[in-house]
Amino acid sequence: MEGKPLTPHASPGEDERDNGIRPRFLQEFLGQKELKENLSIFITAARERKEPLDHVFISGPPGLGKTTLANIMANELGADIKVTSAPALDKPKDLAGLLSTIPEKTVFFIDEIHRLKPAIEEMLYIAMEDYELDWIIGQGPAARTVRIPVPPFTLVGATTRPGRVTSPLFTRFGITVRIDYYGHDELDRIIKRTAGILGIGINNDASALLARCSRGTPRVANRLLRRMRDFAQVGGSPVVTNNIVEDGLKRLRIDLEGLEEQDRRILAAIIDRYAGGPVGAETLAISVGEGIDALEDFYEPYLIQRGFLQRTPRGRMVTDLAYKHLGRKNHSNENQPFLI
Repeated sequence: MEGKPLTPHASPGEDERDNGIRPRFLQEFLGQKELKENLSIFITAARERKEPLDHVFISGPPGLGKTTLANIMANELGADIKVTSAPALDKPKDLAGLLSTIPEKTVFFIDEIHRLKPAIEEMLYIAMEDYELDWIIGQGPAARTVRIPVPPFTLVGATTRPGRVTSPLFTRFGITVRIDYYGHDELDRIIKRTAGILGIGINNDASALLARCSRGTPRVANRLLRRMRDFAQVGGSPVVTNNIVEDGLKRLRIDLEGLEEQDRRILAAIIDRYAGGPVGAETLAISVGEGIDALEDFYEPYLIQRGFLQRTPRGRMVTDLAYKHLGRKNHSNENQPFLI
């Protein structure tokens, strides 16, 4: 942070949620330049036509800002936002109750949309296209279907597993965006922005080191910044310095590649128990005592992106880079013949 550093302290309510540090408009949303430029055009056009924004499908790993982006769209449109998740929509009447009471042009955000139940998903098709709901009245031979109009709205569906979203649902979204991992420079800017909001003094070197170890994820970066604030405060330092970050990362068992203890356990399990792979995801999850959803959604994407892990048709395999990072020797290469 530029200028005179501030004393690390906890602002009232800052740890309740991240609402205080979440950007509210596109110009405050750091990184993802191309995505922001396109969304800005789509939002501006919808505002000028005085129409709801077309339905938006957002995919990407956890912690990159999917929920934040939905709130930004609502703010940019000057519209209300209704937030729910697919597991919370248990019965069709749950969806009907939400859609029939929202104001016009509301941004209706469904997180984990790949987990929608078939009956609710089919009801959503008609709502997305015609702004109506099919509702069955009566039972048996006397049953009949009526269509209930709902206010025009913008559905924003977010998922960490786009491949699990059915084709009929996916094709009904007019705008599809993917949020990718952030670069170190982008995370550095995010950390400095958060530090300014929370009143945390941090040196440039410390901010850059935190950015490098944040798994390309703003949520992780902000979490680590708060923990470094704690270390600085208890250690009596008015500023989060590079030495404090280095010591704090060691205490949290996070290395310079951003790998946590469980990341290294996953790589070590493949090397030690399965000779570097291949090994199936379910078997690997059991070996490290992790849920398969957490393995596939949180750990694997970053390990693959950093080049430590490969997904193959036969299973997961570690790379030479993983052997090197863990200080292991890849004995499987010793028996391979030289090619002339």
